[in-house]
Amino acid sequence: MTNLFFGLLRISILLALFDGRPQVAGLTGADAVTYVALTQTFIAAFSLFGWYDLMRTIHRGEIASDLLRPVSLLGFWTAQDAGRAAGQFVLRGLPMLLLFALLWGTRFPADPPLTALSALLAWACGFGYRFLVNCAAFWSPDAVGIGRLAWVLLGLGCGFLMPLRLFPDWLQTALAYTPFPAMLNTTVELWLGLKTGAEAGAALALQAGWTLVLFGLCAWVLRRGLRRLEVAGG
Repeated sequence: MTNLFFGLLRISILLALFDGRPQVAGLTGADAVTYVALTQTFIAAFSLFGWYDLMRTIHRGEIASDLLRPVSLLGFWTAQDAGRAAGQFVLRGLPMLLLFALLWGTRFPADPPLTALSALLAWACGFGYRFLVNCAAFWSPDAVGIGRLAWVLLGLGCGFLMPLRLFPDWLQTALAYTPFPAMLNTTVELWLGLKTGAEAGAALALQAGWTLVLFGLCAWVLRRGLRRLEVAGG
């Protein structure tokens, strides 16, 4: 009910921006409604409001038991978050999307296979960013504040707070040089058919590229963080 209520508020605000016009920044009223439905649907699956799980294990020393596992720590957390995200999408996201479709009507994805691949890459890219933020706990006794700032930047840059097409041109250009749009906005635009053909392929390639870069940074930062890790008792 909370998700639907805030969805209604966001839809009302966005539709008010149209003021009778058929399109705003290339978006129609139906696009705006679908945008809200999608962003509300992906909140939990993509952990758009924050994720502190790894940070807590570092601060509490529980990471010591994770390091005893015969698997890569990064791989372990990636697999664990993939299962969490899949569960959230199936049990919460899909029912929410259905409710939005029944109550307000939403557009079907323009290219379902590409959109599904983009959603997978958006999760992976977002996880890489969240993992990096959580690694701040290796250097800070209380990195929650760093996390809160990081989630604000994520909400703004990925297009959750407002469609990126409604931002000033200079801000859109600046965000294009960051991985944030790849964490949600690209998936939404592919769903709406705002990117097609070669442009859609380029968008997917950019998502994949940012994912590889972020996972590479995760592995490097994790190695450096583990070198300074101290756990009471050894």
